Amino acid sequence: MMPPEAQAWAALLRRPGSWGAGTRALATLALMSVGAVVMLVVGAGTLFCARRLYREVLARGLARAILGIWRIRVVVHPDRSWPESQTIYISNHTSTIDLFVLVALGLPRTRFFLSGFVRKLLPLGVISTLMGTFHTPLQADRAARVRCFQAAERRLRRTGDSVYLSPEGERVTTGAIGPFNKGAFHLATSLGVPIVPLYIAVPREIDPGKGYAARPGTVHLYVGPPIPTAGWRLEDLERNRQSVRDLYVAVQAGLRAGRGSDAWSRVAPVRG
Repeated sequence: MMPPEAQAWAALLRRPGSWGAGTRALATLALMSVGAVVMLVVGAGTLFCARRLYREVLARGLARAILGIWRIRVVVHPDRSWPESQTIYISNHTSTIDLFVLVALGLPRTRFFLSGFVRKLLPLGVISTLMGTFHTPLQADRAARVRCFQAAERRLRRTGDSVYLSPEGERVTTGAIGPFNKGAFHLATSLGVPIVPLYIAVPREIDPGKGYAARPGTVHLYVGPPIPTAGWRLEDLERNRQSVRDLYVAVQAGLRAGRGSDAWSRVAPVRG
């Protein structure tokens, strides 16, 4: 019987669609495996105490190399520097490509929330652990998820690190904006730091969905204005969650209507 990580890779690499795409998927697996070994060696040499090095240099370089294998170009709108102060980044999540795009950005002092499933994929599990990722339990295990977010909040308060997480919680391959979970908004309310919303537009013709057989093309990432949360209260959590989701629905509609990089400026801001 195949080990769990091999079963997981087999599922993710299913039906590549073409010989070229399948070859790129296998090259991705090979490069990630080499990258994981390199990060382990560097980690051991730095006593596993250099998270920013692992995230912003090694993992970023690896993500860019993988995007290069896929021949995917990333265009950021607007192309500007990222905040150095503590920030919560959120985005829609439609594709495997998203994670590599986000890591390739090199967001300063930024940890990630990722599904605990990632740890079943041996290269990704090693890399994400060295990056200081918060691995979230399944939605069904509510108690474990609460403990995970509480521990993350304590660590973020102590370190002042920024964090990325997807409110959708999983890849939504229908083309629509999925339901938003409360975690990101509870965290933002508790920490009182701004949310920077990102919209990742992956063209259907290059999107591998939940697989790794991406095709060449251009991914556009649209950066919205920061959403202040200093005045948010926990009793308004549901309203704020829905307001931000409505914002994403409006931005998506604007992009599909051809408004391009102007899409964020044409929607009403979220108010606490």
